[in-house]
Amino acid sequence: MLSFANKVSSVLDVTRLRGDRGQLPLATVQSLENNLRGTLLTSVDQAYDEARRVWNGMVDKRPAMIARCRDTADVVTCVNFAREHDLSLAVRGGGHNYAGKAICDGGLVIDLSPMKGIEIDAQNGTATAEAGLRLGEFDRATQEFGLATTLGINTDTGISGLTLGGGYGWLAGKYGLACDNLISADIVTSDGRTCHCDEEQFADLFWGLRGAGANFGIVTQFQFRLHGVTDVMGGVAIYSLAEDTLHFFDEFSASAPDELTTVGVVLNGPGDRPAFAMGICHCGSPDQWEKDLKPLRAFGTPLADSIRAQPYLDMQMIFDSAWPPGRIYYNKAHNIRSLSAGAIQTILRYSGTLPTPFSNIALQQLHGAAARVPADATAFPHRYQHFDLLVHPASDDPVDSTRMISWARECWTELQEFAERAVYVNALEDALEEGERRVREAYGTNYERLLTLKRKYDPRNLFRLNSNINPAAIGP
Repeated sequence: MLSFANKVSSVLDVTRLRGDRGQLPLATVQSLENNLRGTLLTSVDQAYDEARRVWNGMVDKRPAMIARCRDTADVVTCVNFAREHDLSLAVRGGGHNYAGKAICDGGLVIDLSPMKGIEIDAQNGTATAEAGLRLGEFDRATQEFGLATTLGINTDTGISGLTLGGGYGWLAGKYGLACDNLISADIVTSDGRTCHCDEEQFADLFWGLRGAGANFGIVTQFQFRLHGVTDVMGGVAIYSLAEDTLHFFDEFSASAPDELTTVGVVLNGPGDRPAFAMGICHCGSPDQWEKDLKPLRAFGTPLADSIRAQPYLDMQMIFDSAWPPGRIYYNKAHNIRSLSAGAIQTILRYSGTLPTPFSNIALQQLHGAAARVPADATAFPHRYQHFDLLVHPASDDPVDSTRMISWARECWTELQEFAERAVYVNALEDALEEGERRVREAYGTNYERLLTLKRKYDPRNLFRLNSNINPAAIGP
């Protein structure tokens, strides 16, 4: 509970929706706390510093209030409070994005992380999950029944932001993106309404949630379609970095069946020499595994090889140690259809100047079922075979930040001529320089329809701390 008796001031300094400063009487803040089942934190509370930390250690923001919500009613209360008092508003699910959009300076953070309920209907193959769950928590619950759905490749990631932005993952080639497996969603809109959205109810809003959802409200509950997945063939093989290694990875990925999805990572290998890690996951039947992996098994001699039959839960954790919470991260991204000779030479050049031992250039594949959905079927528009190319420096030392940012921007700029004018919205996380042009590239051919939807459901742009569709935008 908040303790107001020992506060020096009778007001709380806040940031308004448009960025100007203001104040709230403490009695007003107390009224918000009194109406919550969850907990309201301010900077005087012992739990405040832990609650404001997010996955990216580069982010250090100080909200005026953090509302740790227990249920949808708490979310409604907070949305109404933020709207009525014109407060800057951020929404936290897993808190995993690079730019720290799940947190804000001086505003109200609606923290969904205490909302972790999940129910599995094994007979019908569905999961109903609250918005505070992370991937690892969701997967552990569904795997008890031998079921899974597409949900990223890092167990620290929140299911909410991942799904609302599209949701790549190891199972996307076979079963589509996370948003393709969304059956329904319960959402709180900017006017404090609760809506149950599916293909029939609020169908326009349900369309927008699947790829641009953070713009339209706060989803408190998701219903996903599940698939039978237990053991997979997967892991990582690390090779010396060379031109032929990248060519092989590109060709192997392009010819992969739906059941086989790849991730490639340029990184510091043994002896601090640049290396290339090929991550693969095959979710098909065991008799397919070796047949489909023959080209990889025949390619050179890896420096290390962990590819094996393993439980899907273990597969989901293979990159967790490489991207731990609290490390300092920066990111720039492109969609790139394939690795042309020019792209490969650029990657090789920048692999020689990785700014820190933890820095990398990563390529996450989208293909198969996820690429066969029509571009206008959901808000996620990039329905063609490609890689989400991430220029991704990282460090444990804040001193490295300036060097990391400079290297990433230079590499990203040089790769631009080989890339699409498109980007995965969940990778659009350069808070320091991304503008409206890049947001339009993220939403592609669906941008104008999304703009109409934004004007309908959030005309004041209450939900703006995201890859934002500004309702005041003019023209295509």
